[in-house]
Amino acid sequence: MIFKSVTGCCIALLALSTCTAIAATSAWKPERAVEFVIPATAGGGQDRTARIIQKILQEETALGVPINIVNKGGGGGNIAYTYLQQFKGDGHYIATASPTLVTNSLLGTSSISYTDFTPIAVLYNEYVGFAVNADGPIRSGANLLERLRKDPEAVTFAFGTSRGNANHIAVGLLAKAANVEVKRLKVVIYKSSIDAVTALMGGHVTAVATPTSTYVPVLATGKVRLVAVASPTRQGGVFAQVPTWKEQGLDIVMPTYRMLVGPRDMTAAQLAFWDQALARLVKSAEWKKEIEQNDWDDTFLTSGRSRAFLEEQAQAYRTVLIELGLVKP
Repeated sequence: MIFKSVTGCCIALLALSTCTAIAATSAWKPERAVEFVIPATAGGGQDRTARIIQKILQEETALGVPINIVNKGGGGGNIAYTYLQQFKGDGHYIATASPTLVTNSLLGTSSISYTDFTPIAVLYNEYVGFAVNADGPIRSGANLLERLRKDPEAVTFAFGTSRGNANHIAVGLLAKAANVEVKRLKVVIYKSSIDAVTALMGGHVTAVATPTSTYVPVLATGKVRLVAVASPTRQGGVFAQVPTWKEQGLDIVMPTYRMLVGPRDMTAAQLAFWDQALARLVKSAEWKKEIEQNDWDDTFLTSGRSRAFLEEQAQAYRTVLIELGLVKP
């Protein structure tokens, strides 16, 4: 199963919407500190993304006000998104988001949907990587697949932050390749992916599936071994030596994305402000450096295109969740 990334006509629309936003004169700007709400604990992928944005925007004084990071992990993201819903129409509150915002409502684990918020921007795309404990017996993706086929009950997969998200789907695709029913999988869900990686390093789980950038802060410890990435081609940088599942004979491709959303009913002036601020962000040398170091796909979309992108993703996720038996047709 291959999800579409932000390419082609999306990029053309991006260019048009970006030019329009930059040309517009925003009648709104933040009057007090901006809150970045993170639906995960500190140290995870979404938290790192928010702190990178915070650093760049504050160093460039692009906002003129401080940015405060507020971590509200737990509940599969529902705690953070319930909090964000309190600030209807207020452009001072921004949350990071991942496919979980879409999959929770599809799975029926939350009454909160992506339609309850204002899309602000799609930031980048990355792929789910599979890792094991470096001191353990699993040395490759083939070893992990073999163990799963032999005894599904002996393999525990960990990930953040909720059932049925992109990480879970990636594990489900591996189970399908092993001819194992997804419902037989042993999974442990943590408040953030970095918590799952910590459990892996402690020997408490067999494998972790999470976007590759989550592993960056811990690779130097030597306690984690990446055995596969669910990407169409091999990645570069620190992941250059990690084979894809395709290289190991399995057609498993699972992208995930990071984006920003705001409360419902944000105004056109508020969106114009954020379009301009984030357009400057993604052009900065520091952001481009982060893109390269983390091997992210630069798929920036402004607010005008982000809603359509979410609609496309919702349909794609619904299709694969039905295929894996996690959602009824």
